[in-house]
Amino acid sequence: MSGEESDELPAGGGLGFGSANPARRKFEDDEDTQRKPSYKKMKFSKDPAPLGASKPNSFAAKMMAKMGYVEGQGLGTDGRGRLAPIETQLRPQGAGLGAVREKTKQAKEEEKREAAFRGVELEDSEEEEKKRRRKQRENRIAGGGSGASTPGGSRARPKIKYRTAAEIEADSEGLQVPNVLKSLIDITGKETKLLASNLTPSITIVPSETPSTRIAKEARRDLEAFADEWRGLSDRKKYYDLQSSQIVGDLDNEQEEIRRLRIVIETVQELQQLSIEYPTTTGNDSSWEAITRKLESLELDFNADLDSYNLQEIAVAAIHPLFRSAMLDWSPLANPTLTVSYLQRLSHVLGIASSSASDALVPPDYQSTIVRPRKSTSHYETLIYTLWLPPVRTAITTTWDPQDPTPLTTLLTTWRPLLPAFIISNLTEQLIIPRLTTTLSAWKPHHKRQHHQSPAPHTWLFPWLPHLPPHHTDLTYPSSLLTTIKQKLRSLISSHPIPTGPPTYLPPWQPLLPHALPPLLTTHLLPRLATYLHTHLLIDPSAQDLAPLTTALSYLPLLSPSTLAALLAAELFPKWHAILHLWLTSTPNYDEIRAWFLWWKEQLPDPLASHPLIAAEWTKGLETINHALELGPDAATHLPPPAAGPSRPLAGTSAAAAASPRPPLANGASKPSLPEPTFKDVVEDWCAEEGLLLMPLREAHELNGAPLFRVTASASGKGGVVVYMKGDVLWARSKKDRGVWSPVGLDGGLVGLAGG
Repeated sequence: MSGEESDELPAGGGLGFGSANPARRKFEDDEDTQRKPSYKKMKFSKDPAPLGASKPNSFAAKMMAKMGYVEGQGLGTDGRGRLAPIETQLRPQGAGLGAVREKTKQAKEEEKREAAFRGVELEDSEEEEKKRRRKQRENRIAGGGSGASTPGGSRARPKIKYRTAAEIEADSEGLQVPNVLKSLIDITGKETKLLASNLTPSITIVPSETPSTRIAKEARRDLEAFADEWRGLSDRKKYYDLQSSQIVGDLDNEQEEIRRLRIVIETVQELQQLSIEYPTTTGNDSSWEAITRKLESLELDFNADLDSYNLQEIAVAAIHPLFRSAMLDWSPLANPTLTVSYLQRLSHVLGIASSSASDALVPPDYQSTIVRPRKSTSHYETLIYTLWLPPVRTAITTTWDPQDPTPLTTLLTTWRPLLPAFIISNLTEQLIIPRLTTTLSAWKPHHKRQHHQSPAPHTWLFPWLPHLPPHHTDLTYPSSLLTTIKQKLRSLISSHPIPTGPPTYLPPWQPLLPHALPPLLTTHLLPRLATYLHTHLLIDPSAQDLAPLTTALSYLPLLSPSTLAALLAAELFPKWHAILHLWLTSTPNYDEIRAWFLWWKEQLPDPLASHPLIAAEWTKGLETINHALELGPDAATHLPPPAAGPSRPLAGTSAAAAASPRPPLANGASKPSLPEPTFKDVVEDWCAEEGLLLMPLREAHELNGAPLFRVTASASGKGGVVVYMKGDVLWARSKKDRGVWSPVGLDGGLVGLAGG
């Protein structure tokens, strides 16, 4: 074997496979040669010459020069065309698309040049950017290496670090390595250092592998594998131990759960036995007490697991026979506290706290009174709805008197903490409020017989106000109970007889309707009071009748002093000034006039006497007297008449009638006659006495054009019968045929048609 071939042998002393055989090496070289792709031997220029640079005197160069081409510039009139011919890029034989880069360097330069003409900077492709970064990284690595240790600038191979037996043993918890194995694993060979030159550091040369080092490597490798397996088994053991402890804990929990379930089963059996032993009769306190105590003990033991063991259902089932028996003969209004104490003791186990209403009987916001629909009711709610609600509903609709609120309010107050919200809403909206509204509509204080028998509405409505939803005490809510009360009071005020004095039913409502009642009085009572004063009050110095004035002053608790002062200034003082002027112009006796003047000032109470409007009228009268004194005998002809008083929108009468008060003379001249009442006034008075409303409809009869009215007993103004007046006859329309009209009298027939 030649020395050239011996150099190609491996360092292991000829133990290589195939590289020592020259023939085999030749065969492999041939195979490598066959596997490499072949290229055609063609010469290409790296930088193609510009157009026309190879042969400046050629025919093509001359033709291009004639067309304006300048060597070194691009094609085209502005030189922005190509600068060099298109360069070809050949692929290796047998290679497909993508094997080599299709775009040449010359093509890239042309693209950049064209982009520069457009003023656009052409960015490198992603592949070129990666290539550029890779080249920079290689340059950085090559520049940072040392000379001899990293020849060529390549990075030095990291040195393998072996762990000692002690480190392996410390890393594997519970593993003990024998001392013999430790000394074998930790064995190291001798190293020799060779000085290469004076300029490079010494190079350490490790001698060839010996049997002892080979055994040490195998032992270290086996120990590493054993340590890895040891750690895996240790982790698995920890996992199994943890899983075993969890299983043991689960078993203990299951045992505890079984024990608790047995207690529940035993308690249920005892409750079942109690329900059999004790008779289920009304008022059987011994059976209720026994079952209640058993359920209380069950609640004490399973307070935190009521839902998981369905103890609410068990408790409801336990009391169901007793509760059903108690509700059979129960009189809610007579005995409102039946079974309440036992249910309160079992409120938690029955689930009452989660299903009942809040602490207040009525939610703070009436929007929350709308009961949200749920998929199903609880067992306790079903018990209350099926057993408790029917007798209460029957008692409210049949035996309860709305004018005696105490029994029902006591019932609701007692059962309030035990009732679900939808039960309270059902009772209030469907039973209590309709009964109260019906009773209020039927109240007729002007009816003599009913006035003495029925109590005033405030005595039986006020106790209900704390128990009603807030929207029933809101005047802006159209269907509230307070709105119904306001409509009823407006109807009563409109028909109240003025001579009887102020209505006694109004003062209790003033604190409840502080802003709604004064407009009602001003709109519906004050005009009628002004008409009464204008018609009935006469100024007579010889025999003064103060009854109309006393009647008007009796309304002072209802009307403000300013309102009543304006009323007197419009209806009393124009007549008073006219009489004073007449007296001063016809042989006056000033002592009598002075006494008459002071007497009238004493007739008005203090809140009115000190009012600026009244004081101005007294001052005006005093000025008239002083003017008459100054004129002397000429007062009869030169004393000017009193100026026109304030307008009388309250009285609703003509100015001529108001300005014609005549003093009663000593010879007994007749008093002014009263206006004759019309048939409409008669119908209105009759309706007021019967508690009916006569409301104009703003419609007319189709044939005769007479205005239509509605006579109804409802405070809302609905229902009743439609009528019209022709002469002194009242015609009513048939409810079956709207085109049929028949005469009716002011008697019970019309009351029946009106629904009164």
